[in-house]
Amino acid sequence: MDSSKPAKAVRNAVESAAEKVADVLTPDLPGAPGSIPPTVDEPTTPREPLPPKKEQGAPRTGTPTGAETGAPPSAYGQQGAYLTTAQGARLRDTDHSLKAGPRGPVLLQDHHLREKITHFDHERIPERVVHARGTGAHGVFTGYGTAEGVTKAAFLAKGRETEVFVRFSTVLGSRGSADTVRDTRGFATKFYTDEGTFDLVANNIPVFFIQDAIKFPDVIHAGKPHPDREIPQAQSAHDTFWDFVSLHTEAQHHTMWNMSDRGVPRSYRMMEGFGVHTFRLVNAAGETALAKFHWKPKLGVHSLTWEEAQLLGGVDPDFHRRDLYDAIEAGAFPEWELGIQVLPDTPEETFAGIDLLDPTKLVPEELAPVQPIGRLVLNRTPTNFFAEVEQVAFHPGHLPPGVDVTNDPLLQGRLFSYLDTQLTRLGGPNFAQIPVNRPHAPVNDMLRDGFHQHAVHAGVAPYRPNSLDGGNPFPAGDDENAFVDVPVTVAQAPKVRANPASFDDHFSQARLFWLSMSPVEKEHIVRAYTFELGKCYHQAIRERQLRCLANIDPELCAQVATGLGLPAPEPTVPLADVAPSPTLSQLGREWPADGRVLGIVVDPDADLDGVGEVRRAALGAGLVPLLIAPHGGVVGDLPVQRTFATARSVEFDALLLAGAPAPAPDALPTRDAKAGAADSTTVDPRVLLLVEEAWRHAKAVGAWGGGVTVLERAGVTGTPGVVSAESGGDAFAAVRQLLSAHRVWERFPASVR
Repeated sequence: MDSSKPAKAVRNAVESAAEKVADVLTPDLPGAPGSIPPTVDEPTTPREPLPPKKEQGAPRTGTPTGAETGAPPSAYGQQGAYLTTAQGARLRDTDHSLKAGPRGPVLLQDHHLREKITHFDHERIPERVVHARGTGAHGVFTGYGTAEGVTKAAFLAKGRETEVFVRFSTVLGSRGSADTVRDTRGFATKFYTDEGTFDLVANNIPVFFIQDAIKFPDVIHAGKPHPDREIPQAQSAHDTFWDFVSLHTEAQHHTMWNMSDRGVPRSYRMMEGFGVHTFRLVNAAGETALAKFHWKPKLGVHSLTWEEAQLLGGVDPDFHRRDLYDAIEAGAFPEWELGIQVLPDTPEETFAGIDLLDPTKLVPEELAPVQPIGRLVLNRTPTNFFAEVEQVAFHPGHLPPGVDVTNDPLLQGRLFSYLDTQLTRLGGPNFAQIPVNRPHAPVNDMLRDGFHQHAVHAGVAPYRPNSLDGGNPFPAGDDENAFVDVPVTVAQAPKVRANPASFDDHFSQARLFWLSMSPVEKEHIVRAYTFELGKCYHQAIRERQLRCLANIDPELCAQVATGLGLPAPEPTVPLADVAPSPTLSQLGREWPADGRVLGIVVDPDADLDGVGEVRRAALGAGLVPLLIAPHGGVVGDLPVQRTFATARSVEFDALLLAGAPAPAPDALPTRDAKAGAADSTTVDPRVLLLVEEAWRHAKAVGAWGGGVTVLERAGVTGTPGVVSAESGGDAFAAVRQLLSAHRVWERFPASVR
């Protein structure tokens, strides 16, 4: 190419690629926005609506009262080839208002204009107060049969398949905030069981900020943006949050988790889920046990680095949403195992000295192992995001027979709050009739009328007892597997606004978490506290939080204090003597590489046959290979998914270099700011930036052929996790093995032990 004439060179490259790209289809790579490729010219021949994409699903087409219709999921979608009003009248035109002559005023009688504009004006519903930013998918849950001894919940029977809808979310941000902020994540699962809907409303952190639901408005008001300026958005790095948690020290355990790598997950697919509360299970014999629910991801628990999270907030604020949907489309279905910690149901409701009604405490798995009871696979994306993800309504009180609540004061308040909030968000009490919320069990509730009533109820006697409707509906007895409110004896006690004394320990489990971390994870926690407290305006708040850290661990406190330029205070309470729990660490194991994204830098003049072999091998191994080239279209006969201008290292879990591409015609700082990242006349500077960032983020990097030269130019040759190989196959095999540990942490020795 004539690099002195970049516009001409780019045009020639694009025209050359365009001649080939029409013949290259990549159905094995995610990202196509529609179910068929579009045409260049506007289609004018009427046709029926396009079918959904292969990975899309929709709620089952049952009636509002749970009857099967036999209709396909597309029955919920638009029908017919022609544009109509909401009442089905066909329209000739929707681009021009009805006017008194071409230049005259718009006429009041234009009913189509009014219908179209009025509906548009009312398209938005109130976003969730918390968990506003979310995404979701359909799937199936299969029971193992291993829970039959502790619960009679039928959906857990061996081989029983239950449809589910899962919504993942962040807590603090608005619906338009970024995915990768440091925050707690929601992991809410709606099981459409034969015995009624079960909502397991979980988080990716096993404990909560508060012990009593009456304080929920306080912690959320403290975490949300400052009310005077509405900033910062989707962050806890500000004064009001740290003011609250440093004064309200029961929040310290959850805060420690949030400051760890758990606060910036790599993917929803690589995120643990916890039911937080202790639930009561009852089996067929009426025997009870206490239990905590856990979701264990097949791919392991992995996180972003803090720099990656910040870069992605600008480069791709939809990163987690895109990752989930691309993985499903690529066939790398996200998978978790549901497990329970079974605990004896004693009058004290404690275990190993841990108060099981305190939602700021966890039970270490070393003391009570997690017993697998079922498997969740997400295999369908939504057909309509608003209808499904935004309108899905969860409630901890949606329970099947065999699962009941406890007196956890946070859970008790949630039983009221979740139902109450749907009345405003979804416009009335009939939100259970929205398709995504409809039970897959018969509904005969005697509830009538109200906003958005979709059912057409028969009969004249929606009350009990009655004779006019033949006595229907009838109460269900034990033989009909009715829901059981477990008859727990309530101890005689005065009515008080107080917590039991066991709730007063606010630091021992935060210390347990810190001591359970590997050195590199401790480094990240120190950095997170230093960054967040460094964003606080008031010095007093920093000093107060340092006092809390001193009661957790003196080394943690000293490291953060050094970063803030403050003296480290002494502990004000004795340090807890606790044993580390290795299961709390994310490091030290190997995991499948399913769905990991592999960036392959292509030099048009290098080993394209080797690139093709690597691409096929990656697809066969369940990875998603994306080719990164100087221009779009094709290189040789290989389809290009990213260019040097559009790619950024945060998209990829690992990099392979198939050559040392010279600077492309658009490698100009005035054209692409990334091109000014390095002074290079032989290798495109954006490729060097890719390598340098991937190396800095502890990702595996491999090269063969001319790609080895790029490693040398970047100064990373011979460092841990950087592979120079004789062939593409060898480079891929080595990088794939490194991916099983997620990152190459030994590249950066930790200073904290």
